[in-house]
Amino acid sequence: MGRISDALGFGKDEKEQVQQTRTALEQAQDPKDQGALNTSVSRVVESLLDTGIDGRGPFDSAAQVADTALAKHGGNAEKAVDEVMRDHLKLVAASGFVTNLGGFITLPVALPANVLGFYLLATRMTAATARLRGHDIADPRIRSAVLLSLVGADANDLLAKAGMAAPSGRLTNLAAQRLPGPALMVVNKAVGFRILSTAGRKSFSRLGKSVPVVGGAVGAGMDTWLLKQLADHVRTEFPPAA
Repeated sequence: MGRISDALGFGKDEKEQVQQTRTALEQAQDPKDQGALNTSVSRVVESLLDTGIDGRGPFDSAAQVADTALAKHGGNAEKAVDEVMRDHLKLVAASGFVTNLGGFITLPVALPANVLGFYLLATRMTAATARLRGHDIADPRIRSAVLLSLVGADANDLLAKAGMAAPSGRLTNLAAQRLPGPALMVVNKAVGFRILSTAGRKSFSRLGKSVPVVGGAVGAGMDTWLLKQLADHVRTEFPPAA
């Protein structure tokens, strides 16, 4: 499925992982105006936070999704988490999901529409899970933790190199740190750079793409598998709040 697996940190060797982490941080911490690249990163981050977490148009917010699932299961948070994840796995596999949502999803954020759709769903799934487990998704630190989950296996390494958390710490440990806004912005931008430099490097190449039906089926299967890997990661990184 192209570069999403790289962005999630799956299948990369240690040398490549360290290099990409350092590059993303160096870019995010660079005070110089980086023109179009900086603008693209900002748009990616804004789209994921504003649409993926807060919702827009027909795309329900993470809070709405979480609260609906919780009500359906009579207040059982874990059953609600299971439903949220199942629903998002189905959505990410659905053909034409992005185009059917309308123009606001295909904002010019320097990502192919199907890549952006994947990350919007992944962001909402993660934020809804965090809310169901008692975390405040209006807290900028939790919102940064949600974004960090999108880079999967690389998140703790990125944080450690930024001097913000031990590699073994959960992402929700960000909420226990009194990080200033600028530090969180660097983390968010580093995630944006990582997504753009890997998933956005080229549009997804799909096995069997010369046969549309086969290519679509394979792409849907890969999207589902990758989101399932991320869902398992999220279950660990966002435990029930104390």
